Amino acid sequence: MAEQDELLYTLNDGIAVVTLNRPERRNALTPKLTHLLADTWKRIDDDPEVRVAVITGTYCGTFCAGMDLQEAARLKKETGKDILEFFADLRNDGLRVVRKPLIAAINGHFPAGGMMLSLNCDIRVGLAGTRGGITEVKVGRGSPWAVPLLWMMPQALLMETVLTGDMIPAERLHQVGFINYLEQTPEAVLARAMELARKIADAAPLSVMAGKKVLKDATTLGCVPGLKAAWDHYDPVYASEDAIEGPKAFAEKRKPQWKGR
Repeated sequence: MAEQDELLYTLNDGIAVVTLNRPERRNALTPKLTHLLADTWKRIDDDPEVRVAVITGTYCGTFCAGMDLQEAARLKKETGKDILEFFADLRNDGLRVVRKPLIAAINGHFPAGGMMLSLNCDIRVGLAGTRGGITEVKVGRGSPWAVPLLWMMPQALLMETVLTGDMIPAERLHQVGFINYLEQTPEAVLARAMELARKIADAAPLSVMAGKKVLKDATTLGCVPGLKAAWDHYDPVYASEDAIEGPKAFAEKRKPQWKGR
């Protein structure tokens, strides 16, 4: 692990851990870091050994501060271009289509791009006493990536943070269901995320990925088309070897040996 690595990646027992590693800049996003993240989303999906991924940041009080504003100012001065012209996966398409489950271990404040990373994960574990929000109006930027939050939190609360740029306490986000679990220390945040990841990694992989896909698709398709698509997505699961192995292992009182096919 080199000191200059902006992103750290480990894989153990089916669980990938992706760590933003710019604590001196509150884990803010640079062009280099966005390219590393884009490559990592593809790596997670392409590696059959990965069952689930945990996204976190090197502890510094902030999970991710969003775009690195100092880097943005430097690039504008030196090149005349906006920093977003240098970013990879600008619309988060690569992140949103990851088939494997993603867990956000939000071990600090999460404004702007930190909120963006969090909302694009499937399960979120937060830290008590921290805040998250969409702060772009305070610096003249935009937040088109916030649209999926309409399906995740009350519209009035979302409108308030979008229009004012004010941060929302993690306790409130937990109360409305955006954050699944709220822990008291950064260590407990990661521990809870890893506990959830272990449960997912131990589950049938085809069932897990189908479950994520049908719920994501339904937010776009609506109820009736979503139900039809769900049956289509689960057909290969019911026809798989794992669908036989699961009941067999239960009857034999042993742990299933999943093949992912």
